Amino acid sequence: MLGDGLFGVCLADSSNKIRGWNGPKMVGTIAKITKCEDVELDGMQLQVETIGRSKFRIKKLFPPSIDLPENYDPYSMEGHQAISDLNEKSQDDEKLYIRAEVELIPEIDESVSLNQWENLIDLWKKKTLSQALPQEIEPGALDQILTQYYLSTDTPTIDYVYSLAALGAQDPNDLQPILEANSMEDLMQEIEKLMTVK
Repeated sequence: MLGDGLFGVCLADSSNKIRGWNGPKMVGTIAKITKCEDVELDGMQLQVETIGRSKFRIKKLFPPSIDLPENYDPYSMEGHQAISDLNEKSQDDEKLYIRAEVELIPEIDESVSLNQWENLIDLWKKKTLSQALPQEIEPGALDQILTQYYLSTDTPTIDYVYSLAALGAQDPNDLQPILEANSMEDLMQEIEKLMTVK
């Protein structure tokens, strides 16, 4: 926040342990801080809003200076105290978090046809209706959701496609294959898999 407001975001990968901590998935997103404000008067909690920028691939990981403490609970006061104590004992140049050397991944610069977009919208609607069962959704309600998320358009862009995918995902891990797609063909296939009713 004191610099350019950019940072890397990766999903945790529980199969990639680094000194006991969950390491990151190897493809992530550069995020830009668009808003930051105190939630509590003590300044201990911040509300941070971000927007995704470009994709990156991790080339090299740098481990944290400490192992995962035994019985560590990041949501408890004891957990915070354990990390605080370890921080006080650490050297000034040591980092308590995992760092990485990354390379940017070129963006998909192909255009999205209206036919592709309408197909994705149709798949999203079918999936949403199926997941709502046995409850029924009024026909116009799904169009209102698209309007609410600024996804009603006749000129779709790649950003619209990513936003629709996020709207159709139940879990952030559902979006990892979409993030890793490197061509429009791969991207469309991954989103169709995501939106297909199972």
